[in-house]
Amino acid sequence: MRPRRVPQRTCVGCRQVRAKKELLRVVRDPQGNVHLDLSGKASGRGAYICPSMSCLDRALTAKSLERALERPIAQELVETLRQQLSELIR
Repeated sequence: MRPRRVPQRTCVGCRQVRAKKELLRVVRDPQGNVHLDLSGKASGRGAYICPSMSCLDRALTAKSLERALERPIAQELVETLRQQLSELIR
């Protein structure tokens, strides 16, 4: 029996390819709201990011997260994402 293939995704911050389970998914749902998807199964357009504040900062300054989600990200949403990420890192 062949071993199962592990899905790979690319971090939008550092562009490193890692296993899907090692990354966090940021999703834009059909209503246009952007949030962290902890289950990895929420419907909508998703982007993956490493669980580190430096990757989030890099993705925001390079606007790669905005391009991946096809939506501009407001400053209050950035603060919410930072707060959620900091709670997960602890």
